Amino acid sequence: MNQVYEKLLNCYNQVREKTSFEPKIALVLGSGLGGFGDTIDVREVVEYSSIDGFPVSTVSGHNGRFLFGYIENVPVVVMQGRVHYYEGYKMTDVVLPVRLMCMLGAKKIILTNAAGGINKTFTPGTLMALTDHITSFVPSPLIGQNIDELGVRFPDMSCVYDRKMLSILKNTANELDIPLREGVYIQFTGPSYETPAEINMARTIGADAVGMSTAVEAMVARHMGAEVCAVSCISNMAAGLNTKPLTHEEVKETADMVAEQFQKLIYNTIINIGKELAI
Repeated sequence: MNQVYEKLLNCYNQVREKTSFEPKIALVLGSGLGGFGDTIDVREVVEYSSIDGFPVSTVSGHNGRFLFGYIENVPVVVMQGRVHYYEGYKMTDVVLPVRLMCMLGAKKIILTNAAGGINKTFTPGTLMALTDHITSFVPSPLIGQNIDELGVRFPDMSCVYDRKMLSILKNTANELDIPLREGVYIQFTGPSYETPAEINMARTIGADAVGMSTAVEAMVARHMGAEVCAVSCISNMAAGLNTKPLTHEEVKETADMVAEQFQKLIYNTIINIGKELAI
């Protein structure tokens, strides 16, 4: 058996020993956004550290657990904290949690992150819905023997971010009077922040925001046939667009500043997606 798939199945079986909860929607919470868990009617908690072989986040601001519960009547699984390629994990381990949530029953995935602004019309605190992404500068999580049980060898990525989910997200933002921009996200490896020259390159090839996560997660979710939408919180302007040194503390401070607005947007978007699913 494919070793990557064997590890995934092992993690799946361990989680199923702890809970039989079947989510319909999965949510990944990025830097500084873990407080969203307080809005959920939590029924089960599974710590990453309790799953043998599961990657555990080493980054400040990232809790390490799955929350299973309800947002109103919508069954969800929420990933409080993610792991990143720059932490030293294999890319297949980085995306293992998203694959696992899909296997547990989630067919719709909402990804969030804190990102650097490349689009000069953005400001710290801007929320950006992803319309597309660029992953040319990180290893593809699909490299290696294809896991036929999960998806096809050559998956189509012409529409990674589902248009219907994006429409629901935008309509929800309008209903709540929350400003929501749209743009293209580019993922780099990190952990260093990008140089001004790299940001100029990213802008030239069409990126509006930059980060160290998300895009590869979206890729494996689409490979498995899940529908994806994603939102970036622009936590700082990228290198060369700000005179201040870039710090992780600034990322967390900005995320905390807009946390209430962000949480309200995601909470109500999940409810509206649930209506579409007739849950």
